[in-house]
Amino acid sequence: MLKIGISACFMYPDPARAVFGPKTLNYLESDMARFVSKEGVLPILIPDLDDERLLPIIAEMDGFVFQGGTDVAPEAYGEEPIGRWKGDPIRDVYELKLFELAVKSGKPILAICRGMQLMNVYFGGSLYQDTDTQLEDVLTHRDADTYDYLYHEVAFTKGKILDKIYQNAAVKQVNSVHHQSVKKLGKNVEILAESPTDGIIEAIGYTKAPEGWIMGVQWHPEFSETLKESVINADLLYNFFLTQVKSLKPDL
Repeated sequence: MLKIGISACFMYPDPARAVFGPKTLNYLESDMARFVSKEGVLPILIPDLDDERLLPIIAEMDGFVFQGGTDVAPEAYGEEPIGRWKGDPIRDVYELKLFELAVKSGKPILAICRGMQLMNVYFGGSLYQDTDTQLEDVLTHRDADTYDYLYHEVAFTKGKILDKIYQNAAVKQVNSVHHQSVKKLGKNVEILAESPTDGIIEAIGYTKAPEGWIMGVQWHPEFSETLKESVINADLLYNFFLTQVKSLKPDL
């Protein structure tokens, strides 16, 4: 089976929580688990461990998925918080280290929502801490009540990998569950998709790796079942990622 390592979400000690109240939890969102768990794929949540125990786990992985969740802290890209969006610096330390190890492993990476933002920060880019208040005339990209029922049109950069993957798609819309967005692109990072209405960057790729090898998308492909045919087919994206992974496993 292909072993796909997935970055962990964090939940911190909370005395008001009846179960594991004083403990820190590393967890995997359930839609993400279903999204990754295709036939022949073993999803593996990568916990926050010291290097001695983490490095052998990384070596066993065939590819990596970085899932969504809380904000990347502004300090991670050299800024101070402008408001209530403080981010998660503890998770940042864990996940930036994990991203570096994943890049150095030479194995494919698919980064989703926060994962894409983290990818951009890793390569030296920055983020809008709160798109609504820092930019004018932008769409609503996150609504707490609508959540993964919110969607908008997406425009793929002509000739780039997502344009190739979705060239025959009848629908070119994606869900939207993010209030942060890419501001300055990281080094050797290119735009793969944008929101055509307001120019918000919706997908990025790393140009120093093979095409699509290290890629991030701002939308949540794992939530696509909510809107079904109203948004692009998430399986096309994930199957491409798995094709990349399998290219390193000729025996499969």
